[in-house]
Amino acid sequence: MFTSAAEALRDFLKQESAGGIVLIAAAALALVAANSIAAGAYFNGLQVPVVLSVGGFAIDKPLLLWINDGLMAVFFFLVGLEVKREVVEGQLSNWNKASLPLFAAIGGMAAPALVFLALNAGSPENVAGWAIPAATDIAFALGILSLLGPRVPVALKALLLAIAVIDDIGAITIIALFYSGTIDTGMLAGGVLALAGLVVLNRFRVGSSIPYVILTLVLWVFVLKSGVHATLAGVAAAMTIPMVGRDGSDPLERMEHALHPWVAFLVIPIFGFANAGVSLTGLEPADLLAPLPLGIALGLLIGKQIGIFGFAYAAVKLKLASLPENVGWRQVHAVSLLAAIGFTMSLFIGNLAFADPSQVDAVKLGVLSGSLVAALAGYFLLRASLPKASPA
Repeated sequence: MFTSAAEALRDFLKQESAGGIVLIAAAALALVAANSIAAGAYFNGLQVPVVLSVGGFAIDKPLLLWINDGLMAVFFFLVGLEVKREVVEGQLSNWNKASLPLFAAIGGMAAPALVFLALNAGSPENVAGWAIPAATDIAFALGILSLLGPRVPVALKALLLAIAVIDDIGAITIIALFYSGTIDTGMLAGGVLALAGLVVLNRFRVGSSIPYVILTLVLWVFVLKSGVHATLAGVAAAMTIPMVGRDGSDPLERMEHALHPWVAFLVIPIFGFANAGVSLTGLEPADLLAPLPLGIALGLLIGKQIGIFGFAYAAVKLKLASLPENVGWRQVHAVSLLAAIGFTMSLFIGNLAFADPSQVDAVKLGVLSGSLVAALAGYFLLRASLPKASPA
């Protein structure tokens, strides 16, 4: 059990950093599979239909959608737990802590979207992808940070984490408002009842995980069938998990601690492997300069730097926020580049935005190219800005 919020933060950063390395490996493996003799098995395997039925009730989806709608609901449940903890007792629990990452995250979502829309103004078929470069992949970013070891100030890691958490809140809101389908009110009503049941459990401060898990599964099925994106069920359910049970335990902390390794080392790598594969056969430089991939890549690379660094700088100069202790502007600039690694959430939103396989492939090219350049640039800029490692 954690003894303090600081210990919880250290554990989170450690697992996310290690998970980021695994995610990088999974993405690389997907690219190898998609461009080798295993390509047919890779792409066809993701389209294998998987049916789950109980009586006359059935869910029939290809394997890829089970991963994106099912496994990712677990990821979003964990995100919800992390958001609640950060707001209640963590980096977002008071204005002094939250002000700088709040301004930075707002800029880091708005500027990339504007860059994307500017580059796709003449391509109305691509406009639905405006939110793709607004996302940040915290696991990937912390994985890069971990390569620099203890030279990285904890305050800088906490700043990146807080920006990413606020970014996740924005992404969840965007998915709910702009990427849900036609609403089935009957199924949605069933979801509301399941959510009400979770709220009742919270009110009675039930400490056991089992009833929450059962009602969360019921909620997920109803939301999936309602037309609202199913992963939002995970976030809604997470908000009902109490931080203090009747027996004095912390159910939220217990669930978060139990889920973290599974999400970091299984759920997200599986998602990365299933979604990062894109065939590079016949790819030409002009393909990367098409409006859709270019808008995503430059939205991440240029938009994130302008938005995060620019809004953070303005907030500090206007005395609306302050820099964390031992953190300088060069390091904040490096963080703005690492936050431009949009991998997991960007690919996720891309799958929601487009149904055309050619557009989905273009999204992958933009996300992978933009994220790769951002990771390299952020790493080298941060390494140059940190104190030299002490000699052994």
